[in-house]
Amino acid sequence: MIDYEKELNTEQYRVVMEDGGPLLVLAGAGSGKTRTLTYRVARLLESGVSPEKILLATFTNKAARSMLNRVESLLNSYTGKIMGGTFHHIAHLLLRSHAFLLGYKNNFSILDSEDSRQVISTCMAELKIDTKLTKFPKSNVIAEIMSLAINTQSTLDDVLFTRYPFFTHLTNEIDQIGCRYIQKKKDLNVMDFDDLLNNCRRLLLEHPDVLSKLAQRFEHVLVDEYQDTNIIQADIVDSLASVHRNLMVVGDDSQSIYSFRGANFSNIINFPQRYPDCKIFKLETNYRSTPEILHLANLSITNNEKQFPKELRAVRDKGMRPVMVSAENVVKQADFVAQRITELSRSGIPLKEIAVLYRAHYHSMELQMELVRRDIPFDIRSGIRFFEQAHIKDVTSYMRILINPHDELAWRRLLLMYPKVGKVTADKLWKYLAIQENPLASLFNEEFIQITPKQAKPGIEECRNVIKHILELQPQDRIPEKIIEVLLNKTGYRTYLQDSYSDASSREEDLIQLGNFSTKFSTMEDFLNELALLTNMSKEEELEEREKEDRVVLSTIHQAKGLEWSYVFLIWCADGMIPLQRALKEPGGEEEERRLFYVAVTRAKDQLYLSSPALDYTRSSGALTLTPSRFIREIAPLSAEDESRPFEHWTLFD
Repeated sequence: MIDYEKELNTEQYRVVMEDGGPLLVLAGAGSGKTRTLTYRVARLLESGVSPEKILLATFTNKAARSMLNRVESLLNSYTGKIMGGTFHHIAHLLLRSHAFLLGYKNNFSILDSEDSRQVISTCMAELKIDTKLTKFPKSNVIAEIMSLAINTQSTLDDVLFTRYPFFTHLTNEIDQIGCRYIQKKKDLNVMDFDDLLNNCRRLLLEHPDVLSKLAQRFEHVLVDEYQDTNIIQADIVDSLASVHRNLMVVGDDSQSIYSFRGANFSNIINFPQRYPDCKIFKLETNYRSTPEILHLANLSITNNEKQFPKELRAVRDKGMRPVMVSAENVVKQADFVAQRITELSRSGIPLKEIAVLYRAHYHSMELQMELVRRDIPFDIRSGIRFFEQAHIKDVTSYMRILINPHDELAWRRLLLMYPKVGKVTADKLWKYLAIQENPLASLFNEEFIQITPKQAKPGIEECRNVIKHILELQPQDRIPEKIIEVLLNKTGYRTYLQDSYSDASSREEDLIQLGNFSTKFSTMEDFLNELALLTNMSKEEELEEREKEDRVVLSTIHQAKGLEWSYVFLIWCADGMIPLQRALKEPGGEEEERRLFYVAVTRAKDQLYLSSPALDYTRSSGALTLTPSRFIREIAPLSAEDESRPFEHWTLFD
């Protein structure tokens, strides 16, 4: 028998030993929620509950396996009959036996995201929608729109109006594609990931006999990371727990940060309204961070109105106060972070114990450059390196042909962006340009159009028009910032982003910030050379870097959730950056942004640095004064007495 009282703290012990009924476990950051869930499952098994009567829903199969393996080692018994895994995994298992009730065969196949895009492309072709000629969103964007509508249980009109306003004029066409896509999947006997959840809920709602059988079977339903569930997932667990009502959900409302993916904050915040007899437990003992870091985190989150009040308490001894760093500008900010990382490394701190977090990927631009310059290895967790992203390489290809009109790679990339220009056509056109003394001027020759295949001519005319706009700039205005402005405002590149990517607004923001960043270089040639050197260095080091485990982690806050490091730098702590300006326009946006800030600061174990540049600079607007984030100012004014603040304040100005 497990000695639960000895193995758990008082808060965890109460949860693990509770008899049953609806239970809401509010597990603060670093409070041992996984341990609590694991021991709860073990205790249920020890008390005589059969494994097949337990359902454990998690957000990764790895998390479920880890918990169940731990249970097996605690009890020295087999847990394979417990139904555990992601919601999609569980839905898949339930549908395998009952899909025929929904018009599918039980041997249905599952589409991955690439398969889904291909089926949607087929539907578009059948409806005679040519994405390249009609400026229609690509299949991956259509898939994202339909997925969001399903997962948020919103109408197509609502999703387009709130997230994709530039496609509202295409509502009828997108609706036709959606209807055909649904029918096509039925015809092919396939389901995509969203279907697994949606059809599972349909099965439970439309077939009371199936629901009764399953709800009778699962005596205990346990859900991890409940704050990240969407409406469909919450409905599924409510249904499966409807007979025995032994539903235990574990989560932290203060770490609900995924509304953009369809997560529904109201699931956790309104749980007591759905289950008025529920018992609420709080896990507030934090094993991760120092008291000083937790004090700052507690102060920050108290400013949210919609929350279950809780206060993280440290097990650890006194540590260092967090540091708020006011840097003169973004370059000084990057210099400070890189210098401090160097000092920490020299003092024996492994680089992998250091993380730099930020709200948006473009916030890492200056820092990536500075780390490469100083030969500090780093690992990007927020996607590929900023300067190697497709949209960045797209716009810099226009700049490259201005500097070097014989840049083959830039020409090929540029040509392939245009409708009906494939690899064969691009090869043919490049062969013509390559032998010309001035390829830029030759682009406008009648001969160039004559050798262009008929179907590609509209695209090439568009290409010529774009480059004409750029060449019409005065020589002193042929700078990255102005070229990006032209591409976004006077050509179809903004539309291209919207048609091609579901995160078009973020990519547009990246490009605007890239233009701002370029102003730090005296010439466009210097700017492009620096980018080329960075890209080449990263490729040369790629194999070696992959094998190195000791690297600083660069990550968006979203990607960092659930992780921890000894030293954490949160950069760009300026209003408009965190909170991000566009996020404030969303309903409940400020409170979700504050939860993001809370998630960021609670990743730190030993030391937390918050940095904010005082100035940013653009060639068009000049120096822009930035204000420290409201999330810092509401904790304590920077003008307050040093000892009364929950952080030290350093200023880095010449």
